This record gives sequence, C-alpha cells and structure tokens, in this order.
Amino acid sequence: MESIIMTTTITTMKKNKKFGLLLCADDTDYVKKMYGGYYGVFVRMLKEEGETWDMYRVTRGEYPDEDELESYDGFVISGSRKDAHSNEPWISRLLIFLKKLDSMKKKVLGICFGHQILSRALGGKSGRSMTGWDIGIRTVHFSSSSSSSKLFQSLKTPPLLSIYEIHRDEVWELPPKAELIAWSDKTGVEMFRYGDHMMGIQGHPEYTKDILLHLIDRLVKLDFIEDSESEELKAKLDEHEPDREALRRLCTSFLKGGL
Repeated sequence: MESIIMTTTITTMKKNKKFGLLLCADDTDYVKKMYGGYYGVFVRMLKEEGETWDMYRVTRGEYPDEDELESYDGFVISGSRKDAHSNEPWISRLLIFLKKLDSMKKKVLGICFGHQILSRALGGKSGRSMTGWDIGIRTVHFSSSSSSSKLFQSLKTPPLLSIYEIHRDEVWELPPKAELIAWSDKTGVEMFRYGDHMMGIQGHPEYTKDILLHLIDRLVKLDFIEDSESEELKAKLDEHEPDREALRRLCTSFLKGGL
C-alpha cells in the first residue's frame, strides 16, 4: 500500500509544475478578444495538463513574492513595445529580478524583448538593429558547432526553422559564457543559451498569423511603417508557414527539463 501511495505522490508531483509569465506588454483589444490577452497566447502554446501558469505584469510592478520563488519551475519573459536597452524604472527592476533567477538557476525563456533583456541581465548588450525592422517570416539557422546541437537533434529539430519576427532591436553582444544557438541573414543572434537554465529567442514562436497581421496594422497606425510596406509584408506571409510545432517542442523541452 505504501508503494502505491508513494507512486501516486511522485506522479502528482511530476504533473504539478508551476510557471510564471513575466508580461512586458499591454494587451491589445484584438488579442484580448481572440485569445484572452497575451497570457492566453502563451499558455495555448506552452501549458500542459497538470501545470499552473501565473501571470505578472512587470510593467506595473507585479512580481511573485520572494518566498514563492522556490515553488516555480521556470519563467517566460514576453515581448514588449519598449526597448530592452532603456533605463526605465520597471526595466531596471526586471534586470535585478532576472539576475536573482540566474543565481537560483531557475529556468527562464526570453521571447523577443525578453530575449534582449535576458541577454542584458546576464552581461550582454542590445540596441537598434543596423538593418532596421524585421517583420514577417524569417528562416533561422542552427549552429552545428554549438554544444547544444546534439540536444536539438534529439528533438528532431531541423537545421533550419521558420519563425514569425517583428522587432527593430537585437542582441549586439552575447553575455560572457553564453552560447549562440541560431542566427539568420538578418539578425546575428536569433537564439542563445546560457548554462542549462536560460535561453533567448528573438522571434515569436507563440504568434499566429492573425496576431502578426494585427500588429502590422498597429505599426502603420503608430507611424512606424508605411501603408505600402504593410501590404507587401502581409502578402509575403502567404508564401509559407512558420514551424510552429517544432518551435513549441523546443520551448517546452527547454522549460520542462528535456533539453
């Protein structure tokens, strides 16, 4: 009887993983309506049965309590309209928090802005891309020389992956001891890994086509791009699809111990 109880307890513990989303963006009306906000977009891609996912709007100063941190298996940092290289108070506080998570060896996955701010927290540098905006589907190349290449092969990840991108900043310089995982003809650091516990992805594995179309329209309204450019960008999105399933496996395997 004791062995049965112990087996049940261990199984429950394995299923009851807990993660936190560090949300660095405001939800748009469209994303709220279609997905329940960006939280809904992320959990749709990453959440599995038995898991708990909490959300913290770090732009508003929301963070888990200090005594709760040990209970988390990992964190995801979202994208943002803000610059990861700025010194706004909320960004400075986020940098301190990420350094704390590094000291605890907590799993952290950074997406777009999250990729850049994670690099900065670990000692890297980011800023405006010299080649301007990258909007659309980008093919990224995995580095065959990285020590992680065999691990990616175990996930049957192809050497090239297509991913949605929408950014004008990039990682300029990797943190010391960080490893370049992937690059593209547009951006030198598409993915990096720091130890076994931190990873950044410049693109958006969580995005769907309709979200990207919506954000392109927003860039036009904000005068970041012209109408004519937006129509060209939208047309190119019909040419092929991102490798969303392979990217999902990559993210979940990293966060949950399989990578």
